[in-house]
Amino acid sequence: MMDRPLQGKNAIVTGAASPIGIGRAMTVALVRAGARVSMVDVNREWLDQTANDIREIGGDDSVITVLADVSNPEDAEEAVARTIEGLGAVHILLNNAGITARSYAPDRARFWEIPPEAWNKVVSVNLSGPFYMARAVVSHMLAQQWGRIIGVTTSMDTMYRPGGTPYGPSKAGHEALIATMAGEL
Repeated sequence: MMDRPLQGKNAIVTGAASPIGIGRAMTVALVRAGARVSMVDVNREWLDQTANDIREIGGDDSVITVLADVSNPEDAEEAVARTIEGLGAVHILLNNAGITARSYAPDRARFWEIPPEAWNKVVSVNLSGPFYMARAVVSHMLAQQWGRIIGVTTSMDTMYRPGGTPYGPSKAGHEALIATMAGEL
C-alpha cells in the first residue's frame, strides 16, 4: 500500500505550473503524498496542461487551478477564497512563485544597471507575493488550529552573488519574512 501522509490535507502551491520550474514537481509530490492541491499561476495554458498531467496521477479531484498574480494582494485573497471554495480548507501554503530580472534587465547586470521597474517587479513577486499569500491564508489556518507555510528561496551564494540583483535580495527578504512569521506564529 502506498504511503499517503498528507491524505486529507489541502495545499496551495504558487508558481505551480511552469514546465521548467520546481513548482510542478512539488505539486506532483504533494498529490502523490495524498494532498489535494490548488495550483496558482499566472499562465493559464501551463495551468491547464499541468493540471491535466497531474490528474492522470492523482485523479480528477486531486487539483484545482487558480489563475492569479501573487504580487497583487487582491489576487492573493481571491486565490485563497477560491481554494477554500473548491477544496474546503487550506492546510499548507507553499510559496514557490518566483521570477528573475532576465526579462527586464541585462543578464548579470550590476545593481546600478537594474531599471527600477525590474527591481519592483521581481521584489513584488518574490517577496511581496509570499507576504500577500501568507496574510490571506493565516486566519484560516489559525481558525482550524493547523497549518504550514513553506517558502522556496535560493542558496546563500545566490542571494549574495554579484550580478544577482534583484533576485538574490528578494529571496533573502523572503527568508527573513519566513523567520519573522515563524516567530509570530
